[in-house]
Amino acid sequence: MPVVWIPALMRDLTGGAEQVHVPGTTVGEAIAELEMCFPGTMARLCEAGRLRANFVVVVNGTVSRMRLRQKLDEDSEVHFVPQVSGGQESIR
Repeated sequence: MPVVWIPALMRDLTGGAEQVHVPGTTVGEAIAELEMCFPGTMARLCEAGRLRANFVVVVNGTVSRMRLRQKLDEDSEVHFVPQVSGGQESIR
């Protein structure tokens, strides 16, 4: 069963668990299962049926361009990584 690593800012929903095993053959199915077990996770990860723009999904160490449609295997590891943005500091 795929393992989903829970971002630190979402662990209040999982009782502090850092990782959770959930069934699913795609990232979207895994999120739906997370929502059933831990209500509120879908709202934090998704908006209007899509992964929120401020998250990147990493499956087995590779950033996925497929996002919610990314296929999962029984031994997949899924990470939802908050995107970090920053500006360039001007030098005067």
